[in-house]
Amino acid sequence: MTSLRSRSVPPRAPAMLEALRGLGYSPATALADIIDNSIAAGARTVDVTFHWNGPDSHVSILDDGCGMTDAGLERAMRLGERNPLDERAGSDLGRFGLGLKTASFSQARRLTVASRSDDTLSCLRWDLDVLAASPDGDWRLLEGPAEGSAHLLECLTGRGTLVLWEHMDRVVTPGFSEQDFLDLIDAVELHLAMVFHRFLEGSVPRLRLALNGRAVRPWDPFLRNHPATWTSPEVRFMAEGGAITIQGHVLPHKDRLDPRDHELAGGPDGWIAQQGFYVYRNQRLLVAGSWLGLGHGRAWTKEEAHRLARVRLDIPNSADADWKIDIRKSRARPPVSARTHLMHLAEDVRARARRVFAHRGQVVRTGGAHPIAEAWRAEHSSGGMRYRLDESHPAIRAVLDEAGVLLPQVRAMLRVIEETVPVRRIWLDTTEGRETPRTSFEGEAPAEVETVLRVMFRNMVQRKGMSPALAREHLLHTEPFHKYPGLVAALVKGDD
Repeated sequence: MTSLRSRSVPPRAPAMLEALRGLGYSPATALADIIDNSIAAGARTVDVTFHWNGPDSHVSILDDGCGMTDAGLERAMRLGERNPLDERAGSDLGRFGLGLKTASFSQARRLTVASRSDDTLSCLRWDLDVLAASPDGDWRLLEGPAEGSAHLLECLTGRGTLVLWEHMDRVVTPGFSEQDFLDLIDAVELHLAMVFHRFLEGSVPRLRLALNGRAVRPWDPFLRNHPATWTSPEVRFMAEGGAITIQGHVLPHKDRLDPRDHELAGGPDGWIAQQGFYVYRNQRLLVAGSWLGLGHGRAWTKEEAHRLARVRLDIPNSADADWKIDIRKSRARPPVSARTHLMHLAEDVRARARRVFAHRGQVVRTGGAHPIAEAWRAEHSSGGMRYRLDESHPAIRAVLDEAGVLLPQVRAMLRVIEETVPVRRIWLDTTEGRETPRTSFEGEAPAEVETVLRVMFRNMVQRKGMSPALAREHLLHTEPFHKYPGLVAALVKGDD
């Protein structure tokens, strides 16, 4: 057998590490990757500290996990120590063996890690400036903290691990101020509250996470404790990589939330951006609000009408390759075998969310013995969709029946109304204002509704010959009066 001819061409450390800095982490996603390691180490408490000092600012992440021996720390600091194809423990939040390093290098030029698993403290660091100054391009992992930084490790007094970022050139850029630093802390808090919310929830949470001494409160994307939230049953099915669990949620309309809850429920990126699937692996959030490229013909986009739709999706860590999970744990793509199941449930959630959004959270009756008589209907044809007034609506029918010689003018007027519905203006106002226009007498005084109701009631009783009871029954099933049952019930024969 002919031997293979080969050469050893190891990557040059300075060039390789500078290239890895461009993987696209934000400070928030980078910190989440570090906290993953703390959770995997069994930590119950993680303290993240931002310290502002201009170009010498630093960030530290301290946990009370199991810590590492010197040999274990060396393995953790080695790039590519673990093969992503190796089988992992079911609770492992990692995959590529790169997160600690790539996340840290994306934000800082110096990474120091100190750890204690018993009475012995071990400390190693990567320093990109030291590597860049080395003429041989070797992978020189330095021992101990940098000169002048030893005091930053003093908070590690017991078992656990401390990760220290210094020379944060990707964060503290020219012109970056202390206020920018404070704003960054707020953005990080929102992200961590979302990513780890399932670890932070409950009367006895599995994790206590603090940012500059302040506890991070969990952000529940699904508002599960709100009585107006609709939640589907859980569905579990098998796909490549293991069992998938999925559950749909339709959040309450703005009108059903107080202003504070509405602001919080919008999440870090706002209502429209936060719609879609929320993909979790071992209860850690990977993807927050994405339709995952699903859709019929073309992929669904994030639209105002579906802003209330959110779908929880849990995958096992054995499915990383099948779901194409990336190094930053921020992207997922469902395998072919899972797409039909996901689309079926998502279509139902999207449809429900659209109805809640369109009707401002009011209960909509779509079937049964007494459907609601609506004033508008949509006509679908090959030429497109048009909105038409429904002539069977009692208010419209009454005018047409009594129009006499004015009937042609009345029909012309209705046609002009139909052909000039300001669809584009409504859409722009809805999108820019982040809410649907008010309809159905919303915000009007009850007297305004009563005036119109009496006219309708009088026509039904005097001209249509209905009994008062039957007239009230009809009004209870006529848009928009079905929303005012109290006012309808108050109508009496004397109003005719």
